[in-house]
Amino acid sequence: MKEKTNDYVANLGKDIPAGLVVFLVALPLCLGIALASGAPLFSGLITGIVGGLVVAWLSGSQLSVSGPAAGLTVIVLNGIETLGAFEGFLLAVVLAGALQLVLGFVKAGVIGLYFPSSVIRGMLAAIGLILILKQIPHFLGADEDFFGEMEFFQPDGRNTFSEIGYAFSSIQPGSLIIGIVSLVILVLWDNDRLKRYTFFKLVPGALVVVLLAVVLNLLFSSAFTSLAIAESHLVSIPIIGSSEELAGVLQLPDFSFLTNPDLYIVAFTIAIVASLETLLSVEAVDKLDPHKRRTDTNRELKAQGVGNMVAGMLGGLPMTAVIVRSSANVASGGQTRVSAFVHGVFLALSVFFLAEFLNMVPLSALAAVLLMVGFKLTKPSLYKGQLKLGHEQFVPFIVTILAILFTDLLIGICIGLAVGVFYILKANYKSPYFFHREESANRDTIHIKLSEHVSFLNKASIILTLDQLPHNSHVIIDGANSAYIDYDVLEAIMEFKKTAHERNIHVEVLNVNEVSVMDMH
Repeated sequence: MKEKTNDYVANLGKDIPAGLVVFLVALPLCLGIALASGAPLFSGLITGIVGGLVVAWLSGSQLSVSGPAAGLTVIVLNGIETLGAFEGFLLAVVLAGALQLVLGFVKAGVIGLYFPSSVIRGMLAAIGLILILKQIPHFLGADEDFFGEMEFFQPDGRNTFSEIGYAFSSIQPGSLIIGIVSLVILVLWDNDRLKRYTFFKLVPGALVVVLLAVVLNLLFSSAFTSLAIAESHLVSIPIIGSSEELAGVLQLPDFSFLTNPDLYIVAFTIAIVASLETLLSVEAVDKLDPHKRRTDTNRELKAQGVGNMVAGMLGGLPMTAVIVRSSANVASGGQTRVSAFVHGVFLALSVFFLAEFLNMVPLSALAAVLLMVGFKLTKPSLYKGQLKLGHEQFVPFIVTILAILFTDLLIGICIGLAVGVFYILKANYKSPYFFHREESANRDTIHIKLSEHVSFLNKASIILTLDQLPHNSHVIIDGANSAYIDYDVLEAIMEFKKTAHERNIHVEVLNVNEVSVMDMH
């Protein structure tokens, strides 16, 4: 523990600025996801704070950041509608957290390891593209929605592309100027030459962008009123000046809903979807981690369970480990879980002390920050690298990107996973054995040497090969090299041995455990 404490102290110079950047990214996301979910705006902030102050220390990951997830907005919206009251939905969040805790203890976290790398990289690239596409209207000052809408089709009847077309016809000059200036600063701030100087290493570009954006908008309001940015294009959070006002904002779960059967369906849905999103996110963050640390996924599920129970009790939305915030953390130089904790501290402080200032920040400046995060997730070099790996890796990668772009995160991942599994099955179909044929005048001898690991995925390939063996041949099936042969495969081999005489095939089975073939008639 002493070594870890030393690590935390040694990396404060990187973790505090990274936490500040993540806070600046998380703030509009917390508000936007709450808005898109049909929940009180403050509930999004509560979840972000709990994700930073509680889950960061319980998590198995050093770099992932937890908070309200865009992928859960539809589930939250439907859950509130199904239960008829937000207080009832909060109880579902608490129960979902308890279920996640159970999943962690039964070691269900291993599920995340079965997702192909091509699908995870496709998810990262798609999120990068979505961030870019979704922020363009905010960048231009033409969209009054918040940052929570990750789906292709939006509640206002538009889609991702029509929203951009609409934005270009409704540009707000002040927002555009601030957006361009912010983006230029962020690009320059990332320059390797400037990084040589201590100031540019310690001070995050996003902080400079936010401060400058506020100053510019104040200048526009006083001297160039035609460029002044409307309140609808500024951050908007509730201003809390006392504990009484805080108590008035907080909403608590209603335990009378325990008798409502719909509660348990909503809770189960939240737990499963949130767990899946978390496992995918931490797997993706592990790939982004420059130190290549591995996350204990079971510990992560337990941490998320506790986080959701606490968030639900305080009036917050359900949470997951979130790739947008996590990737911003990595890109900003975060090294340990302290950066996620710092982001939670800043969110908490913003509620009590910075609300009036934050409500002066133009959304176009925050859009510029997210445009940079999006670009880093979907760099052209990523596509080139996947293409070089061959079509078995490139096709699931591209399909995942397109599916997420035109549906939503979870549906897109499922489609990408289906394509990835197809290529895995195809690869397994080809390599469960070594086949050698010796031709002779009397009877051909065919050697089939089974590979080291023969799973049920290989069953179809082996059965097809056995069915196509020529009549009047001598077949030797050898399992000497096999450490494991699945029962289904053993049964198929025994069934072939039992019926091979009908084709005048002589069968020798070596080093393979015989199993009885069940008669289904």
